[in-house]
Amino acid sequence: MAGHSKWANIKRQKARVDAKKGKTFTQLSRAIIVAARNGSPDPEGNFQLRTAIEKAKAAGIPNSNIDRAIAKGAGTYTDDDTNYEEVRYEGYGPGGVAVLIEAFTDNRNRTAADLRTAFSKNGGNLGETGCVSWMFDQKGVVLLEGEFSETALLEVSVEAEADTYEMSDDPENPGAEVYTQVSNLDNLTKSLQNHDFPVKEAELRWIPSTSVEVTAPDQARSLLKLMDALESLDDVQNVTANFEMDEDLANVAMV
Repeated sequence: MAGHSKWANIKRQKARVDAKKGKTFTQLSRAIIVAARNGSPDPEGNFQLRTAIEKAKAAGIPNSNIDRAIAKGAGTYTDDDTNYEEVRYEGYGPGGVAVLIEAFTDNRNRTAADLRTAFSKNGGNLGETGCVSWMFDQKGVVLLEGEFSETALLEVSVEAEADTYEMSDDPENPGAEVYTQVSNLDNLTKSLQNHDFPVKEAELRWIPSTSVEVTAPDQARSLLKLMDALESLDDVQNVTANFEMDEDLANVAMV
């Protein structure tokens, strides 16, 4: 197991999207509804639900809204019979970049139409199920933000059966991302917390097995516009793509 510097590049790209769009109350509430429906409505026994609630609270969603979303997922809220389901969509961005989208929707036709429009307006196209998912692996990821000993991180990661970790190479933003199997994410998160590591967030993420290096400004601009267009849709929860670009190019493309 070893640390790598690639994490900082991924983090900056992800932070750019998160900071520009952010998750809406609608998106975060739907995440709670689906998590409560798929497991226990008690966050202590449902890691997915606990994570969704933590993100909602961090975004400033009132506790009453969170409680209502849990009740909807558990089927105990009688004033709303809307049925959300998890759906994964796949497509291609400019230059053949693979794009994976996770959505929570009550109308598949509407969501597919909105995604198709976003792709077509930004140089991409919505594909068939399975067209790009083979290029991604789903992993549990624990984000650490702050100072700590890498030696200590290695010891705890091995003990908690993590797959690997990647250290930040930005001295102004120290931290790391620790990767593990999906089924081990809760165990890894608790182990890191018990050893006083600065756990910022834990999530499931699709990790590309191969990446496309973007160097052309026009392609970079189109890709970033596509990512923003997809992220702006209320039905969309997460967007993952297998491209990498230099931070300077990303800054130029956003202008």
